[in-house]
Amino acid sequence: MDKKEEMIEKYLEYAKENGFQLNPDEKAVERVLDGLLRNEEKTGQKYCPCRRISGNQEEDAKKICPCAFHKEEIAEKGKCYCGLFVK
Repeated sequence: MDKKEEMIEKYLEYAKENGFQLNPDEKAVERVLDGLLRNEEKTGQKYCPCRRISGNQEEDAKKICPCAFHKEEIAEKGKCYCGLFVK
């Protein structure tokens, strides 16, 4: 199993446990996963590709996927900002 497949399994389980789902649009999920892997390669963390990283570790910790903002965004808009998770 490659890294993306592992991430998909992890995020599918996470979504199920939290009452939402992984985006059924495979291309959207692929884009987000690619961004997460690029950020992990650059910074050592899976920062959400839709968030700006400031360099302040305490502030940026909230932006590690699943970020601190996704549940509120899903409740309000039906999906998180990057589109990885949907209602």
